[in-house]
Amino acid sequence: MGDLVVGIDIGTTKVCTIVGEVRPEDIFIVGLGIEPGRGLKKGTVTDMTALSTAIAASVHKAERVSGYDISRAFISLAGSHMASINSVGTVGLVGNRGVTSVDMDRAIENARAIAIPHSREVLHVVPRSYSLDGQDHIPNPLGMHGFRLDAEVHIITVSTSSVANLEQSVQAAGVFPDRFILNPLASGDAVLTDVERDMGVVVIDIGGGTTDIGIFVERTIWHSAVIPVGGDMITNDITHWMHVSFDVAEAVKVQHGFAREKGVSETETFLVQPFGEGMPEEIKRGDLAMVIEARVSEIFELVQNEIKRSGYDDLLRAGAVLTGGCALLPGIRDVAAEVLGCPVRIARPEKLTGMADTLRSPAFSTSIGLLRLGLQMDTLSTTSPASNGGGSSKSIGKRLGDMFKRLLPDEG
Repeated sequence: MGDLVVGIDIGTTKVCTIVGEVRPEDIFIVGLGIEPGRGLKKGTVTDMTALSTAIAASVHKAERVSGYDISRAFISLAGSHMASINSVGTVGLVGNRGVTSVDMDRAIENARAIAIPHSREVLHVVPRSYSLDGQDHIPNPLGMHGFRLDAEVHIITVSTSSVANLEQSVQAAGVFPDRFILNPLASGDAVLTDVERDMGVVVIDIGGGTTDIGIFVERTIWHSAVIPVGGDMITNDITHWMHVSFDVAEAVKVQHGFAREKGVSETETFLVQPFGEGMPEEIKRGDLAMVIEARVSEIFELVQNEIKRSGYDDLLRAGAVLTGGCALLPGIRDVAAEVLGCPVRIARPEKLTGMADTLRSPAFSTSIGLLRLGLQMDTLSTTSPASNGGGSSKSIGKRLGDMFKRLLPDEG
């Protein structure tokens, strides 16, 4: 018997509540509730009442299907207010003795002691690697002898007010947020293989409002970023070009969209009803693909700029893994490979059973990742006094920091 957990992926286009039993070999889905997104744009709350109503509706659907009352959940978090930085903390080891867990904790705490504005808070502190007396890239130095221990960590910070508004919206829906988990971490946990994590890979999660980026090297995250552009920008381009409503443009994108003009026959057409016209207008699918390709190329150019800015572009031997709802757009993999200049694969959650048919899609990578990653954090936190009690966003960020410092790669 596995552990039953709940994840709520709150995005611009949808709110997805999943109830699942996390087992060693798979995740058995027992409940699912999907509701159109409202009140959230690019990861920032714009209408708290509308958002809490959407969350409550999604939760109610999952409760009705699963038969469970949902009072707590792991919550996804993204948005352009997220920022990341790498830091190093050092401790001295008197007498060339073996490294203890206390030494590792102290090194991480020293690395965490960075100056951030009062309007921001630390959400995640993820250990990248350790160095012992100048010997680099040690995943776990416990018990090793030396005089100086350095801990290199990846620190993710968020806007305090943005997290507080999201937390209040979740609580207004009758759910206590156990933890907030950054989207790239959740989606990376759901779709990346161990080989990709070892070799170096970038996971690109393109949602409706944002594109979330996570660079994984040596089995842990080295860089994360959120670009405030997503699939909704493609839809907006179509609304301006065709003079149609957003809903019609979204339907056109889903039914007829293609990310490469070259991949569409010149003779393919479809009908659409624009504003102010008496008769439907015939549109060439190739013209639609040209509009879409321009925006998709821009998204991947922004991703490429962020990868280069990280300084890790030469370490991504496994290339890029594309996921998120926009990854369903036909032809998008070819555009990504062309712009990024590396191998690209489209990934979706695997090893799902139960009510899993709907969830085997790139659109639900973050939703599924919340379950297993959230449970890992929850399990690791049971022995940590810092993990007990407190429901504020600050306490959640503190607890995540305490837990992530133990999410190290295996020594083997």
